[in-house]
Amino acid sequence: MKQTGIRILGAGCAGFGAAHHLYEQGIEPIIYEARENYGGHTSTFVYGDGFIFDEGPHISFTKNERIQKLFAESCGGDFKAFPANVNNYWKGHWIKHPAQVNLAGLPQDLIVNCIKDFIHAQNNEFGEITNYHDWLHAAFGPTFGDTFPAEYTKKYHTTEAKNLTTDWLGPRLYQPDMDEVLNGALSKETKDVHYIPNFRYPTEGGFISYLDMFAKRSTLHLDHRVTEIDMDANTLSFANGNTAGFEQLISSIPLPVLIPMIKGAPQEVKDAAALLSCSQALMVNIGLNRADVSDNHWTYFYDEDICFSRLSFPHMFSDRTAPEGCGAIQAEIYFSEKWRPMTGTPEEWTERVIEDLLRVGLVKSRDEIIHKSTIYALWGNVIFDQDRPRCLKIVHDYLKDIELAYCGRYGDWAYIWTDESFLSGERAANMVVKGL
Repeated sequence: MKQTGIRILGAGCAGFGAAHHLYEQGIEPIIYEARENYGGHTSTFVYGDGFIFDEGPHISFTKNERIQKLFAESCGGDFKAFPANVNNYWKGHWIKHPAQVNLAGLPQDLIVNCIKDFIHAQNNEFGEITNYHDWLHAAFGPTFGDTFPAEYTKKYHTTEAKNLTTDWLGPRLYQPDMDEVLNGALSKETKDVHYIPNFRYPTEGGFISYLDMFAKRSTLHLDHRVTEIDMDANTLSFANGNTAGFEQLISSIPLPVLIPMIKGAPQEVKDAAALLSCSQALMVNIGLNRADVSDNHWTYFYDEDICFSRLSFPHMFSDRTAPEGCGAIQAEIYFSEKWRPMTGTPEEWTERVIEDLLRVGLVKSRDEIIHKSTIYALWGNVIFDQDRPRCLKIVHDYLKDIELAYCGRYGDWAYIWTDESFLSGERAANMVVKGL
């Protein structure tokens, strides 16, 4: 392998995407990672009692055949493929996803008002749409918009819909036609229209198995948290006391952390980076002595008085993530420094999760619980608030000026999935190699 001065910061999906591109070019990929393990936000935690939990419900549903083949090769071709089964919970009702085309069985007055609003929204111009709240009302009308997605937004994005822009939506919120809404209001037999029709997941070892091959092909320096980047002297300083030189950098480090590290970064850029908002995620992991927990892979929860925004069931991705005959539940609770700071301890939140699982009937008795653990992710989902467009342009323009390549969810500062993060890393590496 050819050695160059290219260095990669961060060993998550984006960092390994960059590493893979260098490897394909015959260049040795050298990565510095702050944690003692690789994977970043797609890390996997293996517990001694046989339970395996990822840092959030990560799956692969890319349609990119090249990425499919790479991920399959990484796990030795040993993966499971599923049609995605997804549902929702609202005030005691279990609703097929997406709810906007599966209203049957909900209170009659709610269904009537949802349909009336939808008809009005389809036949009238809303006017200027300046935020996500406006978009919801323009797309669905206030009854459905405020009852379901707006409530979920407060739990998942930690702030109200009016504080968000709309440039993160993509295919995430299905927009039906009138026939679909009416059919779903009259019958529970509806076609599947979720944007994730099928997905893949490694049979063994959790999601991290999709990255193992790239780790083996890279020179990894774990427990190397960067504390300073000197772009003039071309040196990196680390919290463990080590230093390293570089010629070009590819960074997947979150921008609010990256910018203050750069020696001499202008105050305007530091201020802009500080205004970029991201959620923190507390994952509460529950293991049960039975596997018949849910027929779904994940469930969205809209009720304000239920602490978690989403549950996933890892044993439904692969039965190797739990001991034989056992089931697993991962609850996600989101916070943010800007909008909803975390209160309480992980132990207190675990107790709240268990109480809510008992309340909705997914856990029948505390005696079923044979595993409890928590995972705290300091970096979760990018929050597309009104500060983001202006501040992100300032930060990205600065990084381009100093020729520091950025990539991934926290470098692009975008709501991108695992395969998109990998591709982002490849693109950043390609730009750096072309620059050589």
